[in-house]
Amino acid sequence: MNGSVYVFIILIAGLILWRRTRSFYRPIRGSGIRLLLPLLFMLPGFMIFLNPHIHAPLLEWLLAIVIGLALSIPLIWTTNYEVREDQQIYAKKNRGFIVAFLAILGIRLLLRNYVSMLDPETFAALFMVIAFSYIIPWRVMSYLKFRKLARERLAA
Repeated sequence: MNGSVYVFIILIAGLILWRRTRSFYRPIRGSGIRLLLPLLFMLPGFMIFLNPHIHAPLLEWLLAIVIGLALSIPLIWTTNYEVREDQQIYAKKNRGFIVAFLAILGIRLLLRNYVSMLDPETFAALFMVIAFSYIIPWRVMSYLKFRKLARERLAA
C-alpha cells in the first residue's frame, strides 16, 4: 500500500475516535435508533459482492467472518451506557474502547500486509466481510444495551 492510503486510513480512524469520544459528553437522544445508522451507511459496501471477479474458497469467507466476530468482542465489552444526574443516557467513558479500536485497526493493517497475495477484488471483499462481521454485532449489541438501560430508566 502506498502512503496516501495509510493517510486516508489514519484520517478515517481519527474521525471515528473523535466522534466516539465526543459522544461521552452528549446524551443519546430518542430511542437510540441512531446507534444503528452506521449499518445503513455500510449498505453501499455490499455492492462489492456483485463483482464477478471475486473468487475465494468457502474456508476464506468463513475465516473472515470468524475474525470479524472475534474483533467485535472487545468493542462490545467496552461499549456501555449510563444514566447521569440529568437523567439522560450517555455513552460511558471508557478508554478501553479507544485501545480496543486502535488494536483492531492495527490487526486489520497487519492482516492486510499478510494476505496481500490475493487479487485486489477478492481482498477487498474479504476485508468488507471482516468489517461487516464486527460492526454489525457491535452496533446491534450497543443498541440492545442502550434499550435495556432506557427501559430500566423508565421503570425507575
